[in-house]
Amino acid sequence: MGRKKKNITVDPEYLKKQKASLLRRHRQVIYLNDNEMAVIEEYCRRFNVRTKASLYRAAIISRLLQELDENHPTLF
Repeated sequence: MGRKKKNITVDPEYLKKQKASLLRRHRQVIYLNDNEMAVIEEYCRRFNVRTKASLYRAAIISRLLQELDENHPTLF
């Protein structure tokens, strides 16, 4: 006996807002020296990373979230 799929309908306006919120509109440019670029190239080669933008984005956001978590405001 197979499972029946539940027919779930999602509001198209909700989906439209979700998609719009994920759109990347803010461009940032960084400059790297030769050593930094060599490290990134080696990492991408070793771990089969094809899109450096996603690598930079993930690394930056994870670092920022880590620092925010470590330096959260205290009451006293």
